[in-house]
Amino acid sequence: MPTWQQLRDVKLSEYTDAADDWGRISSRSNADKDRVDNGMFARINDTQKGETADRASADVRQLSRNFQYLHTECGLIRTALNGLATELAAPQRKLKQALEEAESAGFTVLPDGRVQYPTRSFVLAPGSGTAEAGAPVPYAPGMGEGVGSADANKGRAEDIAERIAQAVREAAEIDSRYAAALRGLKAEPGLTVSDETLADAAKDTKAMQEAAGKYADDDKIPKGKSPQDNAEWWKSLTQEQRDEYATLYPASVGALDGLPSAVRDDANRMVLAETRAQTQLELNAIPKPPQQYLPNPSGSYPAVITNPAYREWQDKYGDRKPELERIKNGIDAVQGRFDATGKDGLPEAYLLGFDPRTNNGDGRIILANGNPDTADHTAVYVPGTGTEIGGIGGDLERANRLWTASTRQGADVSTIMWFDYDAPRSAYPTDKGDVFPEAARNEYAEKGAPTLHTFMEGTRAAHEAASGSSGHTTLIGHSYGSTLVGEATQAGRIFDGPIADDIVVAGSPGMQANRAADLGISGEHMWAMGAEGDNVPLGGSLVGLGEDWVVPTDPEFGGNVMKTDTHGHSDYWNEGTLSLNNQAKVIVGDYEGVILE
Repeated sequence: MPTWQQLRDVKLSEYTDAADDWGRISSRSNADKDRVDNGMFARINDTQKGETADRASADVRQLSRNFQYLHTECGLIRTALNGLATELAAPQRKLKQALEEAESAGFTVLPDGRVQYPTRSFVLAPGSGTAEAGAPVPYAPGMGEGVGSADANKGRAEDIAERIAQAVREAAEIDSRYAAALRGLKAEPGLTVSDETLADAAKDTKAMQEAAGKYADDDKIPKGKSPQDNAEWWKSLTQEQRDEYATLYPASVGALDGLPSAVRDDANRMVLAETRAQTQLELNAIPKPPQQYLPNPSGSYPAVITNPAYREWQDKYGDRKPELERIKNGIDAVQGRFDATGKDGLPEAYLLGFDPRTNNGDGRIILANGNPDTADHTAVYVPGTGTEIGGIGGDLERANRLWTASTRQGADVSTIMWFDYDAPRSAYPTDKGDVFPEAARNEYAEKGAPTLHTFMEGTRAAHEAASGSSGHTTLIGHSYGSTLVGEATQAGRIFDGPIADDIVVAGSPGMQANRAADLGISGEHMWAMGAEGDNVPLGGSLVGLGEDWVVPTDPEFGGNVMKTDTHGHSDYWNEGTLSLNNQAKVIVGDYEGVILE
């Protein structure tokens, strides 16, 4: 426990100066991580092939993990030192005020915190027989009425001593809280940041959240606010405060629509790395399943029985292992996109959203090719029925192909794969065991529409902040994703105007609308595709998703029907196809180049 002298003499500026040094290391490590992810990987993909490229990529990936860890841990130390200095300022101020008052009154503060005050009364001093008239009498908290003086100085000394003791107690609590968190910030020796190390970093972050909660409170981060409100909150912070919130609460900061994409990417990559490490550790800890069947010991029918140990394994791990594998597959798909930067010209990737367990377990992954804050043209692709993070790799590849095809038009483009809703799991009767398919119900689109609407608003707000304009935005919906797009755009029309300049749908079963104008745009900016062999538009027109809506490929809808050269429901993004090229033309605003039916 600190003494009042230590609290009085501590130079809080030394803590903040040290925090600045740790902050610089954290920021430098983050910048180095970005150079590794977006520069070194690009060079490897440009210059190396085969086994050499694989070995080099593994080494560079490890280097990225090391910088990620340094960024996190040094950032936590910075936050701890700043928080400690900020919180200690109040009890130190309280102590100094009490000391100044004691001095002005002619009182003496003893080394143990007791306060001596002069009195002209005959008093009984606690712990000592009698006191001479006019002798200084010590008062310490808890001494009670033993002093026995009616002297006015007694009450004043009592108040001063209480305030001194209270200041020391407050400082001791603050010191203990931060010291415990700081003691946990240590790594194993060596240059390899392992899964165990990254998982430990997540624990360190949680411990620092608890320690620094009074200094940087998660409740101060906007919840349920508009992207504009989020952007204003971020703008109101100093750079140091921004760094501290992003380090302490990366999941909360990474989910805020309206913030710069680079900020969200840094925060979400931190969450991704720690989640991947923890997931792998949990998978490693699951033992192999015992033999499922054993010979029947009674020798009677049946000849074999289920092994009780296998049943126990199933009860404990049967559901958990597939869930962990699904999460790992999604993370690996995102990491694969990071590692592909520079391959076939792919730009840096920005992770704008990540949560493996939200949306009824389907998860959340939002990933951009190129920076949407600065691109002239941005396309947001929304996948459909059956989407979940374990199989997100195909949807990420579609966004890659959209970027490549659009960039070939000579434009500055960012394409975003947006998956942040609870997608229906079944598309037709008996699919996934559902007699009545979930995709025939509009509730999934209605529930997800506000989230998509807010994201689109946030994309616009971030672009306006960075570039001074909203840019040109295209919203692309596949299958049930188009139904969600329909709901989200209608919400935009009602409340805030159009959330996209152009809308493209492929294989749409219906958009909860009968005409393009219902989506807040003119028919000339509505584009639909329905390939030969794709029965979803027909199915949607028959089922109607609860109403007799007109499907977008119907001339009555009033939009443009683009020509396709692909077959079936899932090939609209095949490389080198007219179907893909038509979408690219819309994305870059080359409407005359689109080939219509």
